[in-house]
Amino acid sequence: MAKTAILVDGGFYRKVSKDFKNKESPEESANKLYNYCLRHLVNKNAPNDELYRIFYYDCPPLEKKLTHPLTKKLVDFSKTDICIWNKAFLDEMKQQRKVALRLGFLSETKTNYVLTSSAMKKLFNGKIDITELEESDFVPDVKQKGVDMKIGVDIASLAYKHQVDRIILIAGDSDFVPASKLARREGIDFILDPMWMHINPELHEHIDGLRTKMKKPSSLK
Repeated sequence: MAKTAILVDGGFYRKVSKDFKNKESPEESANKLYNYCLRHLVNKNAPNDELYRIFYYDCPPLEKKLTHPLTKKLVDFSKTDICIWNKAFLDEMKQQRKVALRLGFLSETKTNYVLTSSAMKKLFNGKIDITELEESDFVPDVKQKGVDMKIGVDIASLAYKHQVDRIILIAGDSDFVPASKLARREGIDFILDPMWMHINPELHEHIDGLRTKMKKPSSLK
């Protein structure tokens, strides 16, 4: 039985998981994420792993006031539905057993509106002109700070202190290679769960395997 730590890149999980796109309650989505992590502890051909802890990495939602470039209206993001939902979700995650939140911060001083990729594509292709842009064609450009660093520090700490036998990282093609190499040198079994998202083939030499508990999307079958 391997003592296992599960690390979740929240920004990545929220983009990939359909749980966050079906307008479920914060409690339902927190429970689904928790249960998804627990599925990693079940092995068909070996004793089930023992959970050390689930580490969830994310940032608090945007609460800044911004002036919309098209409507010129002042938008208070602290009062938006998405902000209220995300704060409630983080509160739900705090209450889950053996879950530790690792929160970074948003670079709000440089946050501003940008065109969505779809609107920009329509403009460049001549399908619309600038006078046909709509309010929904603009979104706040928010940069997360400190999340990747916290993931790397926790991997290093878990490995150096030999607190676990296995680390499972639920993340995409991010800069975790130095931390994974360190963990493997310390004898830690390092598993990546990219949730069926494409990863750089070169990453395979820096991990001990891929394991995804998410059902394979029909588009990839």
